[in-house]
Amino acid sequence: MFRILKFFVAAILLICLALAGLLVAYTVPDRPVDELKLRWTNAASQFVDIEGMQLHLRDEGSRDDPMPMVLLHGTSASLHTWDGWVDELKAQHRVIRYDMPGFGLTGPAPDSVYSVERYAKTVIAVLDELGIEECLLGGNSLGGYVAWATAVLYPERVKQLVLVDPSGLPFESQSIPLGFKIAQTPILKELMKGVLPRFVIQQSVENVFGDPSLVTAELVDRYFALTTRAGNRLALAERFKQTQPGAMATRLQEIDIPTLILWGEQDRLIPPALASRFEHDITNSQVVLFDKLGHVPHEEDPIGTVAMLKGFLSQLPR
Repeated sequence: MFRILKFFVAAILLICLALAGLLVAYTVPDRPVDELKLRWTNAASQFVDIEGMQLHLRDEGSRDDPMPMVLLHGTSASLHTWDGWVDELKAQHRVIRYDMPGFGLTGPAPDSVYSVERYAKTVIAVLDELGIEECLLGGNSLGGYVAWATAVLYPERVKQLVLVDPSGLPFESQSIPLGFKIAQTPILKELMKGVLPRFVIQQSVENVFGDPSLVTAELVDRYFALTTRAGNRLALAERFKQTQPGAMATRLQEIDIPTLILWGEQDRLIPPALASRFEHDITNSQVVLFDKLGHVPHEEDPIGTVAMLKGFLSQLPR
């Protein structure tokens, strides 16, 4: 009996030592925003005082554009997700994008409020700061939810919508990125504040691509680095608690502006079948499906997806 007890004690000690080693190996402290700015800003980056935050924003392209477009990223992403689109659009259009509160270089909201209504209010604050009365508003995933919620709450400010695999309606995922699972699990989300294996980020990004082989080391580096921005990991857990799909679903039919809905048919996070619900409920909307793309089609294939946006824009009165 004594031998068996010694064996179990030794086994427990070895497990504890192994766990301690893993914690040390994967401990990633928060990184100050000034450090991250050195790598993740460029000449177009600016930081504007919005709702007590220094919001990271880029405002590019033609100032003669009568209908500027504002593009909103999804959960755990950043304004960089639209790089490919902006490169194709800025010669003729004014394109504005920013790191939403809780993400990217903007970081957490001072009051830790991440409701969809608050995100919509931030959109309006940005428009007011830039002196823009009305815009074309686009967004992916969470950003898509914020975009159409803004059109419902502030219809006088949004004249067209572009929704890319948008959230906001109730859904069941076929597969959830590992990082999202951790952020929604009470014990693990506490651990994530200081521990962040790079493979968690890599798996999470690969999960939202239709073709995971397109996920490069540089892309994972960006998502990993910006996740470690001071305060972002805690903000992610709060965002999942506060911004749930379905809260405004009954108001979707209030939208009657020209709307382009883009969806990757390999999206395993938000079912592509929801595209028909959006098309049905939004008057004057049209859907384009991409059979090989996933949850972030604009990032996976910026050229192919932005071509659909250009076609949509060409149909609008200028």
